[in-house]
Amino acid sequence: MKIWKSLLIVLMIFANLAFAQPSFADRPKFSKNPDYIEVTKALNELSQTKDSQTQVEGLTPEEIQNRIQELTLQKYALETGINWGQCDNQTGNSIAVYGKRPNDEDNEDAVYENGLYFLANGQSTKNNWDCDGIYLANDIKVANFTSSPNGQGQELAGPVALKILDGTQLVIKTNPATAAIELSVPTVKVINSKEANWFIPDISQALIDTRVPNAPTKKS
Repeated sequence: MKIWKSLLIVLMIFANLAFAQPSFADRPKFSKNPDYIEVTKALNELSQTKDSQTQVEGLTPEEIQNRIQELTLQKYALETGINWGQCDNQTGNSIAVYGKRPNDEDNEDAVYENGLYFLANGQSTKNNWDCDGIYLANDIKVANFTSSPNGQGQELAGPVALKILDGTQLVIKTNPATAAIELSVPTVKVINSKEANWFIPDISQALIDTRVPNAPTKKS
C-alpha cells in the first residue's frame, strides 16, 4: 500500500511539472536582452574601476559613483520585467517622442516599429505607456550625451533619435545659457535608420512647435 502511495505522489509531481512547463517558458529572458547585457557590462567595469581606485577619462569619482547607482537601478528594472519608460518634457517647447501605437502587435503592415508623437512642455508621458525615446530636431544640440553607459559626456546634434532603457524616467530640459538640451539620464543610445526601423525625419524645432500635442500623458 505504501508503494502505491509513493508511486501516486511521484506521478502527481511529474504531472505538475508537465503542466507548469509552459509558464516557465513564457518568462522573459532578460539576460539575453541587449540593453541588459550592455548595462551589466558597464556596471561591472565601473565597479572594478571604483574598487581599484583607477580613473576614468572624463569622469570624476563622484560621477562614477552616480553612474554606478544609475546603472544599478536600470539593471534592477530590466531584471524585474519593467517594460516601459517615461519621458518628461521641461524644455519650454514641444518635443517629439517615440512610443508604441495602439494595437501595434496586431498591425503586421506597419511601416515603422513605433510612432512619433508630440509632447507639450510641462507634460509627462502616461504611466505604463512605453516612451521608447525622443527625437532630436536638426537645429537642436544635446550637451551631456554619452554613447555608452560608462563613457564621458559629449555634445550631440540632430537630427537623430535617442533611445532610453525601460524603467527609466527621462527628464528633458533646456539650458538657458546655451540653449542646449540636457538629459537627466545621459546614458541614452543613438538610433539610426540602419539599426532600427524608426521614423527619423530631417525637420526643425520650429516645425515641431506647430504640431498638435498627441502623446498619451498623465493628465489625459
